[in-house]
Amino acid sequence: MNPHSKHPASLAAILRSVWRNRGLILQMTQREVIGRYRGSVMGLAWSFFNPVLMLVVYTFFFSVVFKARWGTLDDNKGAFAVVLFVGLILHSLLAECINRAPTLILANVNYVKKVIFPLEILPIVALGSALFHSAISLLVLIIAEVLLLHTLPWTAILFPLILLPLIIGAMGFAWFLSAFGVYVRDIAQITGIITSVLMFLSPVFYPVSNLPPQYQGLIRLNPLTFIIEEGRNTLIFGKQPDWTSWVICMAGSIIVCWLGFWWFQRTRKGFADVL
Repeated sequence: MNPHSKHPASLAAILRSVWRNRGLILQMTQREVIGRYRGSVMGLAWSFFNPVLMLVVYTFFFSVVFKARWGTLDDNKGAFAVVLFVGLILHSLLAECINRAPTLILANVNYVKKVIFPLEILPIVALGSALFHSAISLLVLIIAEVLLLHTLPWTAILFPLILLPLIIGAMGFAWFLSAFGVYVRDIAQITGIITSVLMFLSPVFYPVSNLPPQYQGLIRLNPLTFIIEEGRNTLIFGKQPDWTSWVICMAGSIIVCWLGFWWFQRTRKGFADVL
């Protein structure tokens, strides 16, 4: 008998696991989101007011204090903050998944002991929580765009397609890091540094066109660069995505997702021994 047959690691196994455990995933994600604000006076309302406050701060400092401008939107004071916020939302989604992943199994040791519990859904639940907060931030962004820029291009409906490779790739990283974090505890300290550096190596605070030509090629090697730039194009600038690059990015994300899941399934049998 194949020793790994109990924990299949194919792409089809990912889809089967998600579908089979969809009710549990939804329930645990809901509990995760509500639990974050448990005990606070405003409760879940904080998930809306946090991005609102962030956007107000960014708008004030970048448009009033620093008088920053972004390309063709330089006539609008709040434009820089809106464009900046797109990059922050996308980076934050990836960063939250990566930063939480190394401790997911360690924080749920009781589930490891339960043979019937599908451990592979824990990173999916963490991703679901991150997606919920990103969706609220996106809602705030769209409202701000309408108020500050007085427009919302039709291409905004394509934004979920731009987000898809990021979601799939983040899932792969989460599976890999959650398993790796069981055996190497220091990884949890390293991921915070990596995601902080990644913020400045991605076009969150600047357009790629502002960089010297010799650095533009390097910054485009970062997959997050494509996601952020195309996210801005669809949400703000009214441009359709580069579909060829999107297909390549999507293919790469699927490979990362499968490799992360494969690693998780192959190493999970040792979790109980280490914990």
